[in-house]
Amino acid sequence: MSESQDINSEWECRISRSRKMVYYYNRATKESTWELPAGVDPATIKGYEEKVEQRAQTVDPSSGTEQVRASHLLVKYEGSRRPSSWKEPTIKRTKEEALELIKSYQSRIKSGEITLDELASTESDCSSAKRNGDLGFFSRGQMQPAFEEAAFNLKVGELSEPVWSDSGVHLILRTS
Repeated sequence: MSESQDINSEWECRISRSRKMVYYYNRATKESTWELPAGVDPATIKGYEEKVEQRAQTVDPSSGTEQVRASHLLVKYEGSRRPSSWKEPTIKRTKEEALELIKSYQSRIKSGEITLDELASTESDCSSAKRNGDLGFFSRGQMQPAFEEAAFNLKVGELSEPVWSDSGVHLILRTS
């Protein structure tokens, strides 16, 4: 077994009781994270497919609970809550550089040059890049307040202006 497989086999996928969101737990180190751990193949995480499917089944847009579905592109900076990502172990860009970068992405999306989905899959600092930025359905209280407010105020198909959260700066596209 390779070192990568050893590391991957320690992770399992769980659903938070309070937030009803998927998170990742390392049985060996007791570490937990909301984002897919860097360098870990989701296919090797115990329970990944089952929990993601279970989460999809528990979130029913027709349940009467106000929910939205959104995709996003996140640019982190050195002062972000966790200044690392699946593509960079240590993010050193400034807050100003992050804003400049997100505005350039916004311009490319608005011009029709590229879609948010395409750009998120290669440029987002969030592990949702593996899903083209798709965050799935969520209710109020599940996301950081500024992000949530922006997502719920968008119309379906509308792209946000840059939105700051503890994680960094986002572009949000409401999809449902």
